[in-house]
Amino acid sequence: MPDLKSVFRNLASFSLGIFFIVIGIQHFTDPDWFEPIVPKIIGNPAFWVYVSGIFEVVLGVAILHPKWRSWAGKSLAVLLVILYWANLNMWINNIPLDGKTYANYWHVLRALAQVLMIAMALWLSNTFRITQAAREANLSHNQRYVEDNK
Repeated sequence: MPDLKSVFRNLASFSLGIFFIVIGIQHFTDPDWFEPIVPKIIGNPAFWVYVSGIFEVVLGVAILHPKWRSWAGKSLAVLLVILYWANLNMWINNIPLDGKTYANYWHVLRALAQVLMIAMALWLSNTFRITQAAREANLSHNQRYVEDNK
């Protein structure tokens, strides 16, 4: 029977993966919705919407597969950092979506959601995993430090 941590990890990867697959597909089914927030400096909004959609779908699928989760989580975290540029552009330039602009607190909540998704992607990738050997090495180092400073 799987332990609770691995059940939770699988549920988290399923949630994050499906979220990114759905959002990625929306980049193809409704690109006009995403195009206004693409920073003008990089040009050709339709191109960037499609490219980001491809990465979101691919990484959404990859994060679902346990053998791919390590690189997928790290890649998804990098993608989230890059894509936040569009959300920040929307905030700074008060760009409307569907004719509606958003108050600052919505943008702050969006930024916090981005940070949480980055942390979740990194957690799923085992980026912060400390092995038993590392724990023992650190404990041994700390014990030597205490002994040396008596």
